Amino acid sequence: MLDALAPHWGWLALGVALAIAELVAPGYFLIWLAAAALLTGFVAAALPVALAAQVVLFAVLAGCVLFAGRRWLARNPVVSADPLLNDRGGRLIGQSVTVVQAIEGGGGRVRQGDTEWLVRGPDAPVGARMRVAGHDGAVLIVEFPD
Repeated sequence: MLDALAPHWGWLALGVALAIAELVAPGYFLIWLAAAALLTGFVAAALPVALAAQVVLFAVLAGCVLFAGRRWLARNPVVSADPLLNDRGGRLIGQSVTVVQAIEGGGGRVRQGDTEWLVRGPDAPVGARMRVAGHDGAVLIVEFPD
């Protein structure tokens, strides 16, 4: 019965809880702490180590695995399946737009789909078709199509 209260079970439970938290809220951080907690639990189960030494071991292991994980992620970056997911302006590059407020003096408004955008580009009358060449924040940069 006393073995069920051994500190290594706490470390192992913490490791599993941190791994589950990483699955729920992924961020590539908690998994490294989970690894440190699990390693601490395994060491505490195998060797008679005082609780204070276990805490120090966890801190040292956490620092080591965080450093190693950071280096690994720097060498193996996570590539997004959709790099323009949160870049609405970037998604419009190459798309055709219609001028709804004449572009005069380099500025105006265009419509793409059901959205109007501020634009910068060459002067153009209302109704002219333009192509999105780029964006600067929420302002599209347009040009005449070839």
